[in-house]
Amino acid sequence: MKRVLILGAGGQLGRELSELYPESIKLYHGNSGEFQVDAVNPGELERKIISIDPDLIINASALANVDRCEREKDYAYKVNGLSVRTMASCSRSLGIPFVHVSTDYVFDGNEGNYSECDFPNPINYYGLSKLVGDVFADSYENSLIVRTSGVFGYTSNFPRFVYNTLREGKTVNAIPGYYSPIHARNLATAIRDLVSLGQRGIINVAGDRISRNDLAIQIAEFFDLPKDLIRESGEVKTMVARRPFDSSLNIEKAKSLLNTDLYSVKSNLEQFRKTVDK
Repeated sequence: MKRVLILGAGGQLGRELSELYPESIKLYHGNSGEFQVDAVNPGELERKIISIDPDLIINASALANVDRCEREKDYAYKVNGLSVRTMASCSRSLGIPFVHVSTDYVFDGNEGNYSECDFPNPINYYGLSKLVGDVFADSYENSLIVRTSGVFGYTSNFPRFVYNTLREGKTVNAIPGYYSPIHARNLATAIRDLVSLGQRGIINVAGDRISRNDLAIQIAEFFDLPKDLIRESGEVKTMVARRPFDSSLNIEKAKSLLNTDLYSVKSNLEQFRKTVDK
């Protein structure tokens, strides 16, 4: 793959993808990085993509702050939804593959263990705006939609919060619920391998199902931190948007395609160990 264009290269997944594709061209939403672009300006985004003329586009960009999406619906719709239409359209014009990263939050969380065939039913605007992007991506026959859950790594996220809080000797309050967290490096590796296999359509790539409380305990045990400081609490009152209770993903399809351990809690915490002090 000669010219890989990574959108959202400044995020935790984008950074990992950039390391796996060292010769990639990186687009950043904002005013920093190798190339800048206003993702909510379709004309500017299209001109930038066409001028780069890539052989593959990977969209790792998103407005992922769930509560901000609830407050700024129009902006979330443009970033998570309409920008994907532009990317898919450019990919079609250039005749190249398009990879779009989706989320478990397109589901309502009533059942859990969601497969690629399950019907989305988002309960917050983040999930709805991402689902709009999925629809635009899926309208292009040469697209791969990677649906994932609870990505963590360098930046602020639940595992890092648990690690930092326990190291400070403070109490961790874990909200109830289940998901399928995966380290950004493992997710990036899976995306690279799926691209190499020429996969298309929707594929779930995530970790094994676990509750936030149990994940916090495993983090404490893995790093030899005091797990007696972990409490399971109710829903945080300051949250603006509802969260799905069980957004865990069925990853049997990915496991059948990728003969590597990217999914276990141990594998993901091993990757996390490499990033906690950075």
